[in-house]
Amino acid sequence: MPVGSLDITFYRDDLSTLGPKPVVQEKEIGFEIEDKNIVLVDDVLFTGAPLAPRSTLFSPTAGRRRVQLCVLIDRGHREIPVEATFVGRNVQTTTSEVIEVKLTEIDDAEKYC
Repeated sequence: MPVGSLDITFYRDDLSTLGPKPVVQEKEIGFEIEDKNIVLVDDVLFTGAPLAPRSTLFSPTAGRRRVQLCVLIDRGHREIPVEATFVGRNVQTTTSEVIEVKLTEIDDAEKYC
């Protein structure tokens, strides 16, 4: 099963925590998505704004496909009408709170805080 990635740096809800000059990585999906079942995977779903660059997946010229969203944490506070198909955990927060997800492969820890 092919795996691709998209850079959502400038759409992140936590852009202010990335420093003054966030680095944008050039990424390609790397395979045809026409007539495919696509599962987008993200760590935290908050306002929904980072889904904006993914709208290219819905282009009318790109063919038909099924697109689903899988998130580890859904914290609510949507500004864009989007819902995850698969959710690891719903966590009630205020808009000023921050959730960090730590993974062993990157952070030497497995937790969210």
